[in-house]
Amino acid sequence: MTEAIRKSARSRVRGERLETRVTAEQKNLIERAAALQGRTVTDFVLTSVQDAARRAIEEHSQLTLSVRDSEAFVDALLNPKPVNDRLRDTVRRYRERAGV
Repeated sequence: MTEAIRKSARSRVRGERLETRVTAEQKNLIERAAALQGRTVTDFVLTSVQDAARRAIEEHSQLTLSVRDSEAFVDALLNPKPVNDRLRDTVRRYRERAGV
């Protein structure tokens, strides 16, 4: 066996457990879906959970704005308001506390 194949096999070793309790109805539903796809329940559940986790992480890392909010954001970038005393004081206090 080549080194690359051995590393690949080692990285696939499942050393952790993830357990959950389900109702009989949920179990039957999952078993039926797995059978329809020709997969084991474990494979079906693991793949489904991984896909859901990736989607949740991706959705969390994206910022979605309405058209109105997008226009307001672009307008603020293109036409910034002048700096006032309150903002200067806020920046000064931040720099003092952060040591910047």
